[in-house]
Amino acid sequence: MILIYGIKERLNPIKAELSDVIHQTMSEVLGLPEDKRAHRFIPMNAEDFYAPGGRSASYTVIEINLMQGREVTTKKALIKTLFTNINAKLGIAPIDIEITLHEQPPHCWGFRGMTGDEARDLNYKVKV
Repeated sequence: MILIYGIKERLNPIKAELSDVIHQTMSEVLGLPEDKRAHRFIPMNAEDFYAPGGRSASYTVIEINLMQGREVTTKKALIKTLFTNINAKLGIAPIDIEITLHEQPPHCWGFRGMTGDEARDLNYKVKV
């Protein structure tokens, strides 16, 4: 599950394209299949979305929830590739993008009536 926050006037017009860029990057770096897109956009009023100094109105926060298991080099590649791809496709400068990865053990995930550690039919690898 990926949560994307931004000022609604900036985020709403680019939601579909940003979702495509994020998912393409997740597929490229993590090997996620096309049908594993779970994005939640949270457009906010400017007065409710405080940003660090030096950021523009395009400041965007991306929180990515993952099952534990990816290598540090893989996670760093994901973050850096997201910066590059979002800048190239949408023109949002890396200074205006904040990315956090939240990892939980597989037993903390619940989907399709089971926990992540019980799933034996995932069509992607977690240990990459």
